[in-house]
Amino acid sequence: MASAPALSEQTLTFSVGERRLGLPASIVLEVAPVPRIARVPHAPPALLGVASLRGAVVPVLSVARLLGEADGAMERVVVVDLDGPVGLAVTGVSHVVDDREADAVARIDVAALVARAIPARPQRRAAGSGIAVSDVAGTAQTETVALVAFAVGGQDFALPLATIGEVMRLPPEIARMPHADGVVVGTIAARGAVLPLLSLAALLALPVQPATARSRIVVVRIGAHRVGMVVDAMRSIARVPESEIDPVPQALNRGGPEARIQAICRMEGGGRLLSVLAPDQLLREDITARLLQGLSGDEQEMTDAATPTRGHGEDERFLLFRIGEDTFGLPIAAVQEIVPLPPRLTPLPKAPDFVLGVMTVRGQVIPVIDQSRRFHGTPTAGAKPRVIVVQIGTLTAGFLVDAVSEVAQVAAAELRDAPELGTGGARVFDRVAALDGRDALVLIVSPQELLDRAERDLLASLGRKAAKTAP
Repeated sequence: MASAPALSEQTLTFSVGERRLGLPASIVLEVAPVPRIARVPHAPPALLGVASLRGAVVPVLSVARLLGEADGAMERVVVVDLDGPVGLAVTGVSHVVDDREADAVARIDVAALVARAIPARPQRRAAGSGIAVSDVAGTAQTETVALVAFAVGGQDFALPLATIGEVMRLPPEIARMPHADGVVVGTIAARGAVLPLLSLAALLALPVQPATARSRIVVVRIGAHRVGMVVDAMRSIARVPESEIDPVPQALNRGGPEARIQAICRMEGGGRLLSVLAPDQLLREDITARLLQGLSGDEQEMTDAATPTRGHGEDERFLLFRIGEDTFGLPIAAVQEIVPLPPRLTPLPKAPDFVLGVMTVRGQVIPVIDQSRRFHGTPTAGAKPRVIVVQIGTLTAGFLVDAVSEVAQVAAAELRDAPELGTGGARVFDRVAALDGRDALVLIVSPQELLDRAERDLLASLGRKAAKTAP
């Protein structure tokens, strides 16, 4: 009796430019149009970035680059299983053939190509001794209060960071409430619920400015509800010593709009004063009642259900910043403060070009690193660049970015571990986030890796330059 014929291995055929290639169909998970891809700075050359496919974070590689060729048109992504999903960007996908027809197709060893393109990720080294140079060594740490500063009616105010859920852009579409006064702006859909919006300028009896691209919504919790306060622009995040925060002078507590100010913060050595608002004093009872009357019963239930419970770790907050056209996130806990780039920095002799110099922030001398040069290789081009002061333990540095856009509150379900992206700058990103209303992923920066890498790059560059000048 003749034995049964062996099962043929099927091959998925696809094109890269004019070439017709193939790979085992057994490892193919799906074929999809090219999605929105979040670019990964300093990633291996073949890696286009990461994308969200069916809820999974998938690295997407160019097959042309894997083969050492120039990129052409890329219209499809073949998702294959290589100990996890990996996307292969190709020109087009033909069909599946068996081994009799596959002889005319050049089959590629995908696993070997990807292994060569993305080396194994090494273990992260332990934290170094620190790249900050402090003016006062061994000074005892003082208690600080984190504040978010913003502009309202031509003045600067702040709220404690602990009272803010997130800071988001003002969307163009707002559901206006009929017969509402100037305080009530309307409602928007946010995080699967209805978010009421109030004008903070109107609450404080200040001139209400027309909405612009810089307008933001500061989401605060008042009582049992989340309420969005519309402000003119976000200014900065600062961690201020408690000794620099004073109570409001008694003479100013007259029960008017000024009663909503709970403290005065002395900034820049007392050269600038910042009024700190009291969230629980922002709304009058009649405004709260009228605001909640504008929500239907179902909408109110949605709002209450969507209110996060503090202390259970469901959500994390990230500072979003922009470099070029790309947006990145940084855990808010690592952000010491955000400051404008000073007119002049003190040069650091023999420093690499990405170190612009040093500046003093609250008595501490820190290097200012142009993150755009390190990520993109080009200088920061923002009209109003900002320096994000990041501190992890003894490691401190200022990172110059094009812009700081918002504070995003991200649910745990929206966070994913970054796929293994090999060596280089890709190791700086440990997670990715899918934010509400965005069809692209946001890369989350690992603060420890960012500081460790900055220190290594700085020391390595100074060592190379020293070697060149040695006799």
